[in-house]
Amino acid sequence: MNIPITIPNPTATFIYILIVIIGTSVATRVIAYLMNRMKRFHDNKAAIYLMRDIINYVIYFIALMTILQFFGINLAGILLSLGIVGIGVSFAAKDIISNLFSGIILIVMKSIQVGDTIEIKNNKGVVEMLNLRSTILVDDGGIKEIIPNSTLITTPYLHYRAPEKYRIDIQTGLALNIDIEEFKEYITKKISEYDWIVKDPEPVVNAISINNEESNLKVSFWVKDINSKSKYKLIITNEIRKYIQMGEKNE
Repeated sequence: MNIPITIPNPTATFIYILIVIIGTSVATRVIAYLMNRMKRFHDNKAAIYLMRDIINYVIYFIALMTILQFFGINLAGILLSLGIVGIGVSFAAKDIISNLFSGIILIVMKSIQVGDTIEIKNNKGVVEMLNLRSTILVDDGGIKEIIPNSTLITTPYLHYRAPEKYRIDIQTGLALNIDIEEFKEYITKKISEYDWIVKDPEPVVNAISINNEESNLKVSFWVKDINSKSKYKLIITNEIRKYIQMGEKNE
């Protein structure tokens, strides 16, 4: 329904619009702050993102409609026009709508939670944020990837068990003259000597492939502090380098 608003002059119009914009910004920030303080959502960050997005969209819509009325735009006419061009708009916005509904499904069904570790299309990372439109993954290198929610609904993905986010994988190549079993015994023992390593599960070494030049292996271990994964990965990579270097000297 269109509510006519009479503004005496352009200056007053500008002031009223500015008030609406500032009020909208303040309202969204207050809502985000209050929801983060609610204890009932401490273990379910995804629910916070869902409710915050929905409320924010409602506030933005109301603010937009209010600003349009300041310019004397007939809302009923806009809604009628949307109905006429609805087919065209639906095609243009189908991906957005698909992502929105996919986000609601992911959050309501709790199939993915903030802090979970997933792997999709060979991209593995920890879920940092889950909102209505997309999911943000952070890999071991700190690189963030934005994945549309519709992709998580339509594409198979791996959902790792809880300790997986503390896991570090390092791929390496060993010269064929280096005994794999000896390397495995040495590196797993060396890794276990560090106090920031989780004792259970224990470090493991898995074979990936072999060719005429080297054996390709993956060294995996779990750490206590997820925020220091990059530093720990560098330390163990250096230990592997030292062993390979010793092997080359013994040739």
